[in-house]
Amino acid sequence: MYKIGVDLGGTNIAVGLVDGEHRIAVKKSLPTMAQREAEAIVADIAKLCFEVCADKGISLSDVETIGIASPGIANHNTGIVQYSCNLPFKNFDIASSLKEKTGVNNIKVENDANAAALGEAVAGAAKGTLNSVMITLGTGVGGGIIIDGKIYSGFNCAGAELGHIVIEHGGVPCSCGRRGCWEAYSSATALIRMTKEKIEEYRQKGLSTVMLDAPKINGRTACDAMRTGDEAGKEVYDRYVSYLAAGLTNIVNIFQPEVISLGGGVSNEGQSLIDALMPLIRSEQYGHGFLDELTEIRIAELGNDAGIIGAAAL
Repeated sequence: MYKIGVDLGGTNIAVGLVDGEHRIAVKKSLPTMAQREAEAIVADIAKLCFEVCADKGISLSDVETIGIASPGIANHNTGIVQYSCNLPFKNFDIASSLKEKTGVNNIKVENDANAAALGEAVAGAAKGTLNSVMITLGTGVGGGIIIDGKIYSGFNCAGAELGHIVIEHGGVPCSCGRRGCWEAYSSATALIRMTKEKIEEYRQKGLSTVMLDAPKINGRTACDAMRTGDEAGKEVYDRYVSYLAAGLTNIVNIFQPEVISLGGGVSNEGQSLIDALMPLIRSEQYGHGFLDELTEIRIAELGNDAGIIGAAAL
């Protein structure tokens, strides 16, 4: 039987019909229009669920379960999204609402980062492992933890906020209210901030860098400059990688997972990013000179489909 995975974001709702091999047979999406009432958003989720089934020539009665990956604190025990800063969900029973609109009784709910981690564990970079962690390097730093093949999210479903471990005490303010969070140093947002700071430093010193001529500063600016041999770009990239490695080493030392998969825009640097990270991680990893098996760092494989596949696998 098929399962349906729903990746609910602040910008788009993506729904996929997923087969028993964790492959997406049909996928459709709609703009979330997050300013609307919660029930209107769920109505669109239901609409897409009907549509992906119709495209495959089946009915929703042929669907075993629907899984929803939602941002925020999603309680998998109750089906309630307790809080989401990007959606109008405040203690909203999304599972019951979707059940009414689709007639599917078996509906699961999970945090979107956790669902993406499960997706990579069952069908992506961590396939074949029991213990893995996924880190998403985007606007923020998201995390998902898989232990013995199951999502770990703490007793209150609010755990695995790995971006909010502090790696620089008293450092840069983070959106969560703390200072020095890993997210404030290793997100794409942080990379852009560091790039702008370096450009301004070079401008004030009258030094030359190709980044001065960049039409728009984004997460690729320093990386692209570094590859041309630009010293300022290399300084930014090396600093960014050192912070990213510090956080990843913490994750290794706490969980000792078989695999850590890296997703999000920054991970598009691919193997060159892994090659830059590994010497730093290995040099500080606890027991690295004595352990027979060491955590592998891999680039995530599923891209935007990780949430859909993980939600369907809930």
